[in-house]
Amino acid sequence: MRMRKKPNLIPRMERCAAVQIREPETLRGRWGEEFSHYKDLRLELGCGKGRFTCGEALREPEALLLALEKVPDAMVVAMERVTEQKIPNVRFLERDAACLPDLFAPGEVSRLYINFCDPWPKSRDAKLRLTAPGFLRLYADALPVGGEIWFKTDNTPLFDWSIARFEEEGWALAEVTHDLHENGPVGIMTDYEAKFFEQGVKINRLVAVRTADTKTTAAGPVPRLRNASLSDARGAEESAAAGEGG
Repeated sequence: MRMRKKPNLIPRMERCAAVQIREPETLRGRWGEEFSHYKDLRLELGCGKGRFTCGEALREPEALLLALEKVPDAMVVAMERVTEQKIPNVRFLERDAACLPDLFAPGEVSRLYINFCDPWPKSRDAKLRLTAPGFLRLYADALPVGGEIWFKTDNTPLFDWSIARFEEEGWALAEVTHDLHENGPVGIMTDYEAKFFEQGVKINRLVAVRTADTKTTAAGPVPRLRNASLSDARGAEESAAAGEGG
């Protein structure tokens, strides 16, 4: 299921130009200098419509939150939300996660958020999952030792598969749960998460911490993913919807 094209997309984005960085590659290695009044830099991969983006930025006003989104029709909604709420510590980047080496110098990001990413259930597509080894090594390059990935998904097979990949790649895992909201809502929800919570769908969450043993892109070839299909991907429709994020 593809997101519908937004009417007047370009003028809508232009009205929110103050919260978008159009050429983020020019800031590689200089984010701290350019935004020195913030204590650290955090990155959300796939911000979708921005409910989580807004909530997390308001909760952590001393941090700069960069919202990465490759679908402008989703990102414009998030940009409008941030603009309307006058949230100062968010900037949007219209880029793909594969571009991270061009955007950030080693150790420049303190935390990454991955919320309800597309599970890509077929084995042949496993390398496209945002928790596949190839991506994990890009994240390790961008994070310092002690840097974190906060990962949430409604897709339990993807979550369990991801745990194995994190462990194989040398990440330390903490706060692992298969039912985040068991005793009531926890943390900032995305739009999809709120919908799933109302439906009684359990949410999986973990924090992965980069260690001195975590593999980076310098560790050599990424392992080939074999027999990586997800046995129960919650159905094609919701899998596609989850890819729209926030």
